[in-house]
Parts: sequence; structure tokens; C-alpha cells
Amino acid sequence: MSFAQVHTRSVVGLHAPAVMVEVHLSQGLPALTIVGLPEAAVRESKDRVRSAIINSNFQFPNRRLTINLAPADLPKEGARLDLPIAMGILAASGQIDADILENFEFIGELALNGDLRQITGSLAVARAIKSQTKTNNAKQRQLIAPKANAVEAARVAGVEVLGANNLTEVCRHLAVVSGQQTDQADKLSIEQPSIINTQVHYKIDLADVKGQHHARRALEIAAAGGHSLLFIGPPGSGKTLMASRLPTILPELSDEEALEVASTYSVADTEYQYGTRPFREIHHTISAVALVGGGSRPKPGEITLADKGVLFIDEMPEFDRKVLEVLRQPLESKQITISRANSQITFPANFQLIAAMNPCPCGYHGDLSNRCHCRPEQIARYQDKISGPLLDRIDLHVSVPALPLTDLQNAQKGETSEVVRQRVAKAHNRQMQRQNKVNNELTPSELDEQANLGEPQKQLLQTAQSRLNLSARGYHRVLRVARTIADLAGSDTIEIPHLSEALSYRGN
Repeated sequence: MSFAQVHTRSVVGLHAPAVMVEVHLSQGLPALTIVGLPEAAVRESKDRVRSAIINSNFQFPNRRLTINLAPADLPKEGARLDLPIAMGILAASGQIDADILENFEFIGELALNGDLRQITGSLAVARAIKSQTKTNNAKQRQLIAPKANAVEAARVAGVEVLGANNLTEVCRHLAVVSGQQTDQADKLSIEQPSIINTQVHYKIDLADVKGQHHARRALEIAAAGGHSLLFIGPPGSGKTLMASRLPTILPELSDEEALEVASTYSVADTEYQYGTRPFREIHHTISAVALVGGGSRPKPGEITLADKGVLFIDEMPEFDRKVLEVLRQPLESKQITISRANSQITFPANFQLIAAMNPCPCGYHGDLSNRCHCRPEQIARYQDKISGPLLDRIDLHVSVPALPLTDLQNAQKGETSEVVRQRVAKAHNRQMQRQNKVNNELTPSELDEQANLGEPQKQLLQTAQSRLNLSARGYHRVLRVARTIADLAGSDTIEIPHLSEALSYRGN
């Protein structure tokens, strides 16, 4: 046998397209050539693979080796192709059964001694195997991966994942499966998914917030309808404290949503507590590329890491205006597209934006202590750092005044996150049953159907539109918030109180 094919997968964005590793041995001077758009880490694999094969007590063929990574026009990056390349070389040289490879997919980085090292994107690979099997209605291949990755990939139900510690274990397993070896002890066991606690626990709670009933109410509305929110108040008024508690009152992720989030973090090689809503707090020194994603090989940015969770921007006017402006499109479309000369990658960006800012440079404009000495032009310049189009895309604008010390000391403990989450979940379920999406995602035509207004409500909106100078976008956002308030109240129609409260959250 001088030719072998091995199934594996690359990772492009958050997807894992299939890759075929083709290995051909031919006469000629000993050499190893890798073709098929390999990146630097893939080109360097030939040295890792050679040492791993020799140190695993196999023979590295002393012939001309040509390795093709098909499809040839798909860029291949990362060290996850080490294991499939090694298996292809061993099969082409007749040291393992080449026919049995058709039943498996391989991923993994090889150490020089043959050990398998953890890679990124194993969840994306497992989900792609499951998706391809469903789409093509074909026999599903088993996935062989490093032990640490196998535990992660086993979370995808319906995919059989085998974890191995080194190249020798993989080859012994294939020998047992092909019948070349009879010792069943060498057979790899199918990795079982770890037992996951279905009840997600957060270390923080909304009960930590004392007072600020108006802001807590706005936070509940934002959670129920998926709305964006802006807190405006002096330092120490509790803006960051409340924003960090938003994930604790959001509806729990479904199994599929939790897998999607975990898959994103697996590709980004970032720690994630499985099942929790992401909360990403960014610093004002962040670049536009770090925020939306990108690079020569596009990677997820902060808005994608906040997908199905919360993106928190503290001290919003301190951010570079050009960086903030890139949020405008994903806030509307819930996705971000990165275009390069040879590819175009779309990342999900279905996040809730929570922002906080001071009313002036010193932070105390309007405070009862009269500590603010900022001139009117300074205040206007500070507030103008945030563009009108971006502010128009934020549904709820909430003033958060500083609490007097006596009120803070005497304030009773507020409702817990669990109590608020139950109300939010009820409102969320109403939306799913009615329109199969949260209110913030309603299109204008869907909004006309789901937010049908009576004549008094229409007159109130006409008056408010002239006084608040509402744009068409602002008008629709008021309706979406009013629809959420009605859902929290268990009402099928939007009443005057619901509309009035929605308008009170709209900035001038």
C-alpha cells in the first residue's frame, strides 16, 4: 500500500469543514511535501510527526512522501492535523490497516514523544460531524481525539468520541478493530459526557443591589425582552453592580444554546463555565478588531464571545468613537461578517448591550452634593463622544442617582435573582409561544401585528414623538419595550401604562 486517505476537519471561524488527508509514497530521494494551503503550524507538523512516529516504535518511511490536504483551496491552520497526517503515513506505509480508517475522523496535536496534546475547537468538530451525518443521512464516523478534548466533545449527543493519550494507543485500538490484534484491553472506550448540573448557579445575585428600584425595573425589562440598556449616573451609584447581575436573571440556556456558546469558547481557547450566560466586560483601550473579531485568520471578537449573553461597556464616553461605531450593525443584524481577500466569515453576535456612563467628566453633574464644577461646554463635549445613531439603537436610557448613606444603610434587601428570573422566564415564554423570538428581534412588520395599538395609545405616541423627536427606529424600539412591559404584566394588548413606562425610558 503506497496511498492512504484519512478523514479530519479544519476550523474556519466557528465552523469545522471536512478535510481529507491524502498520503502518497513514491520512489525518489527521501522528502516530505505538504500541499493544500497549509499554514505555518501545519507545515511544521512534518517534524513533529516524524519524531512522534519514531518514538512510538514505528518506522518512518525512507521514501518520497507527498501529503495533500483536500480541498486544496481551503486554508488549513493549527496543529490539529498532526494525528491524521501520522495515521496517513502509517497506513500508506502498511504499518496499520488503511481500510479501517474510513470509519474514523482524527484530530490532535502530537508531541515529539508521541503523546497527544489538547487542541482548540473540538466541540465545533463534534457538532460538524453530527450536522453532516444528519444532512447527508450517512453513517457517522467515530471521532478520535486527545483525552482532554474527548471529554469536551462528548457533550455533543449522538457523536461517539474516543479519547487517547498517545499515538500508540490509537494504533492499538485500530489493530483491535481491524482484527489484527485480539487483546480487547487495548481498545479505546467511548467517552461518556460528564454529568452537568442542570441548575446553573451564579456567585452573584441581584439581591446585592439595595434601593435603585427604577433601575432594577429597567434591568428586568431588558432581561425579559432582550433589550439594550444604558445606565447614566455618578460614580458609585451601582451601575456596574447591576449590569453584572443581568446574566443571573436571564432565562436559562437551552442545551443547544449552551453547546453553541461552549463551541465558540472552544474555538477561541477561552475558559467558560458551561451553561451560564456569558458576561464580557471590555476596557476602553480595546481595538475594533478585538471587539468584532478578525485578524489574518479571523477569530471571534468580544461581541461573539458575548453571544447569547451580555456585553458590558463601562465608562462609554472614554472609548474611541470609531470602536463604538462598529457596534451599530451587529446590534441590528445580530451577526458580524469579516471579509478577507480569500474568504468571508460570519460570526454570531446576538448579545445584549449594557452600557454605563457618567453624566459629565467629573461624574457628579446633577448630584445633590453640588460637587460638579464642569462647564456646560465640557458636559456637552463629553456627552457628544457617543454618536446619536448609536444612542438611538439603545432601547432603555436609565438615570441612576447616587443613594444617600442613610437610605443605603436602611434599605431592605431586594428580590433575589431567582425570583426575578421566574417573572422574566414567564414573559420570555409568552414571546416564544406568540412569535418564536424575543420582542427586541421583531421586525417592523411583525411589530405591527404583535403590538396593535388602540386610538388612545396612538395619540399618546404621536404626542411623544413630537416632544421627544423620536426617529422611526426610536418609535419601533419604544413599541418593542412596551410589548415587553405588557408581557411582564401578562397582558395581551399594550395599554396606556405600558406605553407610558416605555416612553419614560427613552432618552431625549
